[in-house]
Amino acid sequence: MGAPRATLASDMLRSLLRAGFATRNLAPASLLLALSLSGCATRRSAVPSITGAAVAPTWPAIPTADGPLAIRVQYPSPNAVISARDSTFLLGTVNHGAATLLINGAPVAVRANGAFLAWVAMPARGASQFELVASVAGVEPRRLVVPIRRPAERRPVDADRAPFVDTASITPRSGLALRASEPVRLSARLAAGARAEFRESACIAAPSVTGAPLPLLAADAGETAARDVPASLLRCGGSLAVFGRGDTLAYTRTVPAIADGDALGLVRVGTASADTDAVIIARPVPNGTYKWFLMPGTVLRATGRQGDQVRVQLDAALDVWVDSGAVSTLADGTPAPRRVVGNARVVPGTDHVDLVLPMSARPAYRVEADGATLRLTLHGVTGNTDIAWFQRGDSLVRDVQWTNQATDRAVYTLRLQRDVFGWLVFWRNDALVLRVRRPPLIDASQPLRGLRIAVDPGHPPIGSTGPTGLYEGVATLAIGERVQRLLSERGAIPIMTRRSEAAVPLGERPVIARRADAHAFVSIHLNAKPDGVNPYLNNGSGTYYFQPHSAGLARAIQSRLLMRLGLPDEGTWFDNLAVVRSAWMPSVLVEGAYVIVPEQEAALRTPQFQEAYALAVVEGLEAWFRTLAAAGSGR
Repeated sequence: MGAPRATLASDMLRSLLRAGFATRNLAPASLLLALSLSGCATRRSAVPSITGAAVAPTWPAIPTADGPLAIRVQYPSPNAVISARDSTFLLGTVNHGAATLLINGAPVAVRANGAFLAWVAMPARGASQFELVASVAGVEPRRLVVPIRRPAERRPVDADRAPFVDTASITPRSGLALRASEPVRLSARLAAGARAEFRESACIAAPSVTGAPLPLLAADAGETAARDVPASLLRCGGSLAVFGRGDTLAYTRTVPAIADGDALGLVRVGTASADTDAVIIARPVPNGTYKWFLMPGTVLRATGRQGDQVRVQLDAALDVWVDSGAVSTLADGTPAPRRVVGNARVVPGTDHVDLVLPMSARPAYRVEADGATLRLTLHGVTGNTDIAWFQRGDSLVRDVQWTNQATDRAVYTLRLQRDVFGWLVFWRNDALVLRVRRPPLIDASQPLRGLRIAVDPGHPPIGSTGPTGLYEGVATLAIGERVQRLLSERGAIPIMTRRSEAAVPLGERPVIARRADAHAFVSIHLNAKPDGVNPYLNNGSGTYYFQPHSAGLARAIQSRLLMRLGLPDEGTWFDNLAVVRSAWMPSVLVEGAYVIVPEQEAALRTPQFQEAYALAVVEGLEAWFRTLAAAGSGR
């Protein structure tokens, strides 16, 4: 799934795929590009047993091409930045299966359909290009030059010329706000024999300034010199001085002041909304991975700022980072919410059970599933629940307990009669509601009958392209339509997130599934590799999940992929991918094959292989829902 690591750098693609949305419909345009992974082979995960014998896959023959000799490179594009060290890959076609191909003088195999996937040495930096020469008997050879760019090398700082420092390496940079005691790293990469020292500025806000210079220290000459100081020392900024050989002052730089994080005040994260699909995503470090899902309108105290990220305090022991564009500052003097949970209610419904927790304002929260246990952590909240009222007898929720882990952190634990199937958190009428989904009633002989299954053909936007031009979004739609047909034949109700070549934004796909109340979500993709990873050694079938109750479905589908497609096992992966974060239903993302590998691209063009991929998905769904039937109802 992913736009080629054949068209974009893999690290950007992975971050895009993981991207969350400040609100569901206000995502930055760059995040709507998301959907790619870099894969690497892993040990095979345990999978549930599946009835039926393994199917020996039959690979369709690669068709023969004998068109006019012509070189077309799908990847890399001219002047692309290639970050590989010693080797990388190129893919494309020469339009003739009998042609020979040289890339920078090295022979490259050409398939019968003219496709090639070359694993070649990186050119020298002084000649950053790939020269391709294709030949066939009786025809004038064809030549194509693909220029590339390399990331800038880290060069040593000139020890014989001022300023004796890599000026781009100096930290800290402007725009920081931190608590007084937080460490700040003063650093600079120096030439051998040079030294640097910091001198703080005096100001009214810091009357105790000593003015004594602080030397920056390095373990090795010519490397980065650094010193950690408390943020309070930089409230008024300062200056960095660099001295060359002979202790001559060669360079000075103003060090920016660091604002007081504790003085940033209260902020509202997002805009209060009744839309249960709108969330703010918070991260453990600036621009890091996504972990917490905040309801828009949650009021929190800001404690720091770095670049386009604002740090907010969930409770006294936990700070997280959110996009600054999702934050609005409240007026000075606005009182902080005091959230105390009163008496709880357990309200059974036909397809779900609600745990209703009244409190004065939206809290930050986290839900963790562990088998038949759901654990709801409420940050910035004090539990004071005297009564948990079960409004009537219920077959799903067995018990509710709570405790205060700290003065401002309450934990509510639900013990269920069977494993968790799905959940949703939202705000309603001055109460937080944890909605626990009942599993569907399943007939083990026809496990998909009556179930709503969301089928998500991956891409567009973006997506990978194979050597002869097969676009991932075209192939995934063809496979998705076959999954749709097979599901209908088995009595399921398929829900397609995409029915045409038109792009569907990443964040809308799981929303379509949840609003249709789907019982499972399967996103269909084709894989690729990043620069510098040999696709001949690393390719196959892999399946991804995020929520723990989705792991069994991922393993079941992965098992059938291996049987039906016969490709190497890349295993099942826990990965924080946007389309599989939904907790309302088991959700997985499937990377059945690699569109950049010529043999797999050729197979993906055929009805046989598309049908085998679709069968693997549907049979995996059948197998997993059959295990739910065996586990009993417990609705």
